[in-house]
Amino acid sequence: MHAALPRVFVGVILSSMKRADTHRHHGAHHHDHNRDHYGNPKDLKAYLDRLEGPARKEWQKPDVVVRSLRLKPGQTVAEIGSGPGYFTLRLAKAVGKRGRVFAAEVEPKMIAILRDRLEQKKVTNVTPVLASQHDSHLPAGLADVVFIVNTFHHFPNGSAYLRALEACLMPDGRLVNIDFREGDLPVGPPADHKMSRADFLKLAKAVGFTLAAEHTFLPYQYFVELRCRPLKAR
Repeated sequence: MHAALPRVFVGVILSSMKRADTHRHHGAHHHDHNRDHYGNPKDLKAYLDRLEGPARKEWQKPDVVVRSLRLKPGQTVAEIGSGPGYFTLRLAKAVGKRGRVFAAEVEPKMIAILRDRLEQKKVTNVTPVLASQHDSHLPAGLADVVFIVNTFHHFPNGSAYLRALEACLMPDGRLVNIDFREGDLPVGPPADHKMSRADFLKLAKAVGFTLAAEHTFLPYQYFVELRCRPLKAR
């Protein structure tokens, strides 16, 4: 068991933060004038209804995913690309009151929604963090698990982001990445915005990660667990 973490962490919030003109999504993906520069529809309510509706639950299987992480009470998870908290609340329950979830997100609107939900549900073990496309703004040695879903392919420099995420991990930590498979799928981004499983694993290997486990129950996504290098080798 690791040393207790502070109960409050103030994320770095830069009002003049520069963000790449990229997009984010959690389901069907389109380019049109009805979306902001993160790819979120301007009709945010309709977007959230799709993002968190029963259709996604059928293919995303969020409860099975979280069980597969084998989280223990008291552990710390760094969730990258948390959005309004689709996985966040499930992760918070899995690590228990002694654990903590740091929910990193680039879109301030999503952070605001997540904060409201945490307050409404009286969840006290989640810390929202305003991140950027280039940096999660999380301290070194923070997490037992870094958890990424449908987000990694958005990073402008995947290698640099992986190195930064490795630094967030404890010596025996894991990095979990779930993202869309190649080919035509009913959900997810167009083919030219995807990062294949093979390309992701090649990138991760070059940084120093090793494949520790893989789950194949998701119909449209690959789901891999990586182990980081020992601290002395980083």
